Amino acid sequence: MPSHLVTIKDTLFENIFNHAPNGIAVMGLDFRWVRVNQSLMDLLGYSEEEFYTMTFPDITHKDDIGIDKEQLGQLLNGDIDRYQIEKRYFHKTGTVIWVILSVSVEVSKDGVPRYFIIQTDDVTRQKEMLKQVTAITTIANIQNERLKDFAHIATHDLRTHLGNLGMITDFMKEELQGIEQNGNFMMLKESLSQLESTISNLNEVRNSDFGAQEQMLSLNLREFVDNAIYNINAIALHEKCDIVNQVSATLNVLGIPVYLDSIILNLLTNAIKYSSKDRRSYVQLSSMVIDDFVVLEVNDNGLGIDMDVHRHELFQFKKTFHQRADSRGIGLFITKNHVESMGGKITVESRVNVGTTFKVFFKRASLGSKGLKIMPHELEN
Repeated sequence: MPSHLVTIKDTLFENIFNHAPNGIAVMGLDFRWVRVNQSLMDLLGYSEEEFYTMTFPDITHKDDIGIDKEQLGQLLNGDIDRYQIEKRYFHKTGTVIWVILSVSVEVSKDGVPRYFIIQTDDVTRQKEMLKQVTAITTIANIQNERLKDFAHIATHDLRTHLGNLGMITDFMKEELQGIEQNGNFMMLKESLSQLESTISNLNEVRNSDFGAQEQMLSLNLREFVDNAIYNINAIALHEKCDIVNQVSATLNVLGIPVYLDSIILNLLTNAIKYSSKDRRSYVQLSSMVIDDFVVLEVNDNGLGIDMDVHRHELFQFKKTFHQRADSRGIGLFITKNHVESMGGKITVESRVNVGTTFKVFFKRASLGSKGLKIMPHELEN
């Protein structure tokens, strides 16, 4: 290639590298960062010097490291010439950043791999929107199930009353000769017939897809708590909040994996978000068995809630109790719906500027439970 074309190529690469809106980096075969552009530094919050002290696994979510290394190995072996995956990085503050990662390998003239070229496209906002849509869909499904239950009770009771009215009209025919020719009696009989038809139609609607509920599984509570703590540990460190995990490793609960994961994460993030700046903060998680329930207790020494004012609206939709811009009043509403959909309940006690204690009652999984045991790392995140 003529020298002037080499110069143009190098200049073009420098311009793309320095000014691209997406993150671009050069990574060595030892997984150390060789060069990063400003967009990647802005995306993950690390300075250029901080990047050079780390390898890519240092800032990658543990569940994504394996697939990333496997793909890099295929690149080095020449099995593929590029790959693209969806993965999670950790921002310097501990926040999870979702990206579409594209990786290729640069080789020397004799075909020896020299380094990896990495490009990232931030999709965190899309992931958050999808999560909110999923949460809303879940709530809608729960409410739909409750409406079906209501329809079941209502149609059952109406049919009972309809039967009673039918017997009364039969008695009237036997005791009052000629009443069948009475206009009012004929209208009554027709109205009862129409009501029976309406109830039959309601039953047909109610029975469609009735019982299409997700299977309850036997889930190890400690495993899910450990996983949740890992996911928010960097945020806890940033907020100087200690997390004490005293949950028993021997207790299994009956539940839906994504619901259990969401419940624990919501309670932990709330405890950290509303921690007090006036003292060293902590969140303590413990467990106990009460009758047929496993109780998860989440206790903190944060800002607390005025229960005299807010007790009856604590789990309502869009209700907030502290003046924070990021408070949306959705987390506890979703949490309560998840807990109740699994046959449990949630209680709370709180004192302003002292702290809050949530108790979540999960159905205990017996030794003979037919539910499958599933660990949180088996979930698709």
